[in-house]
Amino acid sequence: MTLAAQDISLSFGRRNILKNTGFDALQSGQLTALIGPNAAGKSTLFRTIAGLVKSDTGTITLDGTDLSALTTQQRLRRICFMPQFFAANAALSVFDVVLMAQKQLAGWRVTDADMIAVATALDSANIGHLADAYIGELSGGQAQMVSVCQALIRKSEVYLFDEPTSALDLRHQLDVMSRIKAAMKDRNAIGIVALHDLNLAARYADHLVLIGSGRMLAQGSPDVVLSDPLIAQTYNVAIQTGLGPRDELDVHAYAD
Repeated sequence: MTLAAQDISLSFGRRNILKNTGFDALQSGQLTALIGPNAAGKSTLFRTIAGLVKSDTGTITLDGTDLSALTTQQRLRRICFMPQFFAANAALSVFDVVLMAQKQLAGWRVTDADMIAVATALDSANIGHLADAYIGELSGGQAQMVSVCQALIRKSEVYLFDEPTSALDLRHQLDVMSRIKAAMKDRNAIGIVALHDLNLAARYADHLVLIGSGRMLAQGSPDVVLSDPLIAQTYNVAIQTGLGPRDELDVHAYAD
């Protein structure tokens, strides 16, 4: 299974958000990091793939099928989108909102298997103790962990995670990225995660897509993309890459 996007352009009024951007075929079982500075167009590209906004031009294909030909329900079944900002009714418990994600496309009759799946998902994310807490009582980091659970409890072909680590401390960043990467491999799904932390991208992503000012600038393996001079130009910093103590790619940025 592959996901590809070509010549995607999108404007809001006079603002050109995406400008003939896209990416070559992304493979199932792999995790791709979508990187780029603030306002590069990452969230808008995700929303376009998910079908929440319609592009002015271009095509997005999943295994050769043009996604614009699918109904909204068909698209929801195949693509799971975790937005950057968590939104849920404050009167619902953590268990309830994850259960709703579990049942969103499978009818609302709740079975014992559903209850077990939700409890297992919360426990695996180390937030089982929050099951009865109301969403409105959570910290930003706790809410983000719940949002990740909502996404991963779904059985989809494509998963889009918009900055899933932005509100998390270092330990939970590593836990979440490990869970996402393992889930994509185990499910043979296509995963794309928008990240600002280039070291997380280097450590966990199989593939990188760099965008800036609404355009795709580079695509490829982390060692190739992160060594490209375009990285320094795009972020307007000096970049140095090398191998860390575990022979993993390390990225160091320096302000000019």
